[in-house]
Amino acid sequence: MLDFQKGEVLLFDKPLGWTSFDLVKKVRNLIRIKKVGHAGTLDPLATGLMILCTGAMTKSIERLTGMDKTYTGTLRLGETTPSYDRETEVNATFPYEHITAEQLHRIAATFTGDLMQIPPAHSAIKVDGKRLYVDARKGIEVEIKPRPVHVHSFEITAVQLPDVQFSVKCSKGTYIRSLVFDFGKALESGAVMTELCRTSIGEYALEGAWQLTDFENMIKAQRAAQDEGLPRT
Repeated sequence: MLDFQKGEVLLFDKPLGWTSFDLVKKVRNLIRIKKVGHAGTLDPLATGLMILCTGAMTKSIERLTGMDKTYTGTLRLGETTPSYDRETEVNATFPYEHITAEQLHRIAATFTGDLMQIPPAHSAIKVDGKRLYVDARKGIEVEIKPRPVHVHSFEITAVQLPDVQFSVKCSKGTYIRSLVFDFGKALESGAVMTELCRTSIGEYALEGAWQLTDFENMIKAQRAAQDEGLPRT
């Protein structure tokens, strides 16, 4: 039986459309413990692995957050959006007919190693104490400084133009949306991320993650078993 107060490391498959805080709040309410934190956010339009720690295991969050991560996703060539994904509307279109599969593989290989990356304006990074997306949603431009990231691999896994499927293994702090945006520019076109799934964090894999409904049912069953063990009055 899980001991959430003593501390657990829980793996979840974050549902599409949920914020990271939505998931933390849901789990916190289910297990009835306030001390719940996550080891790395996922955007609402991304799915996949999120690690939540409870109780004393929240001390492990910094270590878990620092682990490398892997993703699979889909990008669409020939267009861009202000958020670099489908959160915002298309703001520019570009030709993509000149792009070949060989170019895709070759250019993707140049986006590996140590890179300087500019995070999306529509992100939760704080500048001068304010999260970037607050000003971005008001149309206010803020200077965003590039940050060092490391991309271990960026591989093209399927091509059906204008859609391209890919996989990425990268360091903490890497924005896949920015990687996609920069990739589009390098192809002399544009690119927007249309799907993203985080498949692993360090040695933790999505295959071992809870679906939220299954976790909720487990908690209800555990609570019912505990209630049955109480003496009747």
